[in-house]
Amino acid sequence: MQETHYISENLISLLAYFGIQVTPQSWAFQITALAGIFTIAWLSNWITKSLLNSRVRKLVLKSKNQFDDELHQHGFFKRIGHIVPAVFIYLLSQLLIENPALLAFLQKSAVIYVLISAVMAISALLNTIEDTYNASNLAKKAPITGFIQVAKLFIVIIAGLLIISNLMDKSPLLLLSGLGAVTAILLLLFRDTILGFVAGIQIAANRMVNTGDWIEMPKYGADGDVLQVGLTTVKVQNWDKTISTIPTYALISEPVKNWRGMSESGGRRIKRSLNIDIQSIRFCDQDMLDEFSKIRYIKSYIQAKLEKLQRFHNEQKIDSTDLVNSRRLTNIGTLRAYMQAYLENHPDINQDMTLMVRQRPPTELGVPLEIYCFCADKNWVNYEGIQSDIFDHLLAILPAFRLRAYQRVSDKP
Repeated sequence: MQETHYISENLISLLAYFGIQVTPQSWAFQITALAGIFTIAWLSNWITKSLLNSRVRKLVLKSKNQFDDELHQHGFFKRIGHIVPAVFIYLLSQLLIENPALLAFLQKSAVIYVLISAVMAISALLNTIEDTYNASNLAKKAPITGFIQVAKLFIVIIAGLLIISNLMDKSPLLLLSGLGAVTAILLLLFRDTILGFVAGIQIAANRMVNTGDWIEMPKYGADGDVLQVGLTTVKVQNWDKTISTIPTYALISEPVKNWRGMSESGGRRIKRSLNIDIQSIRFCDQDMLDEFSKIRYIKSYIQAKLEKLQRFHNEQKIDSTDLVNSRRLTNIGTLRAYMQAYLENHPDINQDMTLMVRQRPPTELGVPLEIYCFCADKNWVNYEGIQSDIFDHLLAILPAFRLRAYQRVSDKP
């Protein structure tokens, strides 16, 4: 209080020097004091900004650490600087303002401004942490966007309670005790937030979905890369470049197809069938066998099969010309062996993963010969090109095995 009277008396003396007679309670004194307070606050703000823009920026540019660069980019230092003039207003108002109502208004306003500036600065800090984390390899294991949003929400709620308690001159603990009466309303308002927070913990703990994963959720029209796993929504950029938003809790309550396993594996699966016309299937005669023996991939297969069949016929004393009792090669079986050998020699097929050609049960569309293997190139465009080249070749080579692909032909002219 002594400092207050001392400063007030000096200000009154200064005004008297200019011929203005005032008292500490007069409006002329209060207006002069306000002008002085805001002038000092403006000067402190200007000095703070100058220091932050010159000194701090130079230090940030010289530093090799990228974290302070991110802080500067998100405006952390600039937002911290706003606290300084508010502190000056709060302190000087105690020393110069005699009017209780005006003093309370200035101090409450200064406290609110400090709280808002602090919230903005903490938000910039959290944004910096999020961007730094997302740029690291850890982001591929567990996204933290949801947790950052929860932290921001918590800080805003705390700041809101402090602002309300400041305006009402009540303890924040008293306000917190009164929240129990409106718990049901709060649960209803923050239902998605609470569900999203719980889902975010499970998603992060179990590594269910990460940023950059390719996921499919037909119910929400989502088929593409995950852009962001937020507190309440997950953003997915579809392959047609549209954006789908999915409730975060839906990732643990709805079926989700995640292609991350394929991306992290050694290949991308090819699973497609050739439908062979049943009427073109037949036993191989000698001319066909002679032609097949000239094919590099199955030359050894033909020889080994013929030797095996010859041993069987000799052991069973069966004449090879006996069409009923003898065993013979078929053109579809030989084609299947060729397809297997062709894939085993293909440079773009991963030979360390499952590779087979299997015959599926006949249908009204013919006999399916299904290729099941993994393309070594997982890039979508390259994968589709390699898969198409394989089936282009196999479709074109069918006549060499006296086979036809099934094709439904209309009876109408």
